[in-house]
Amino acid sequence: QAQLVESGGGLVQPGGSLRLSCVASGFTFRLTAMRWYRQAPGKERELVAGITTTGDSRDVADSVKGRFTISRDNAKSTVYLQMNNLKPEDTAMYYCYAYGGRWGQGTQVTVSS
Repeated sequence: QAQLVESGGGLVQPGGSLRLSCVASGFTFRLTAMRWYRQAPGKERELVAGITTTGDSRDVADSVKGRFTISRDNAKSTVYLQMNNLKPEDTAMYYCYAYGGRWGQGTQVTVSS
C-alpha cells in the first residue's frame, strides 16, 4: 500500500538548517504532486510548500518564503524540504502529503537555543 516516510527532523539552534526527506512507495510517485505541511502544538495544520509532478512549479507559504525550498527526485521517489535560517516559530511536526490523501507519520523539528 501507499507509504510516506519522513526523516531529517531534529533539534537545531535559531539560524540553523535542516533538510527533511520523504520517501514514497506503493504509488506512482512521478505522477503525484507533493506537499509539506506542519502542525505546531495547539495550532491547526498549515501548508508549508508544494511541488508539481515534474518539479517545474513549486510554491512555499509566505511565512517561510526565502528560507525554505521544496524539491523532488523522481528517480528516488523522494521529496525534500530544505529549511534555512530556522526560527523558533518553525517548531512543529512536519508532514509529507501526496495528492490523493496520503500522509506520512511526521518528523519533529524543534528550533531552540
